Amino acid sequence: MKAIRIKISQNMVNYRKPTSFQLKETYPLPPPSTVIGMIHRLCDYREYHDMDVSIQGKHYSKVNDLYTVYEFKTGGKYEKGRHNINVGGYGMIKGVSTIELLVDVELLIHIVPHKQEEIDVIYEALKNPREYPSLGRNEDLVVIDEVKKVEIIDEELQEELILNPFYSAYIPEYYIKHDTVSIDIGGMKRSLPGTKYKISKDYTLENIGTKKDPKFIRKWNKVDVIYGSKILVGEDENIKIDEDKNIVFLV
Repeated sequence: MKAIRIKISQNMVNYRKPTSFQLKETYPLPPPSTVIGMIHRLCDYREYHDMDVSIQGKHYSKVNDLYTVYEFKTGGKYEKGRHNINVGGYGMIKGVSTIELLVDVELLIHIVPHKQEEIDVIYEALKNPREYPSLGRNEDLVVIDEVKKVEIIDEELQEELILNPFYSAYIPEYYIKHDTVSIDIGGMKRSLPGTKYKISKDYTLENIGTKKDPKFIRKWNKVDVIYGSKILVGEDENIKIDEDKNIVFLV
């Protein structure tokens, strides 16, 4: 199958965990939904286009920063003792909160559209983006260091293959269950430790209202992955790799 491989870098970025509020925590790598959203934005897609992605990379450190937060209730009237901003008679509270930021992020991402004829569209959108791309928040701008069309193959390895030792990756859980991947510690093969995430990939719209008064919410499709590093794939194991021998974990 054909894929688009991109290498990107970012300065300070937050890939927000949706369950974090008081402190906006970040995933260590962007979830599939964030990457797929960026591709749809750059391609100007108006409806969902099925695709799978492989996400791996690294960051130098993590810091906490402050940001401005605005809180209000729809239709809530201004009350002097309660609100510190009056917007045309409606009340709003302005305050500060804390956000986690990853520093000096580097990512290697493979994008595989289900309709292979879309390869050229995605390649052109990344090679010559119509706007400055971002990944995470709107202000989390992306520097695209490489865009390349690659071939991905299923291969039975003749010798062990190790992921870039500085990179971590999202690994679909079934690779772990079948002992396809492990961890390399000083040349010794060990069971892969890591953090389990249930991360978002795509969604469908679900009507929780009525036919006359519809109210749509996003129903997210979640995928089970393990976030791990120092990843080793053993001899005789079947794995997806690209033409430059990069391991590919599609989700």
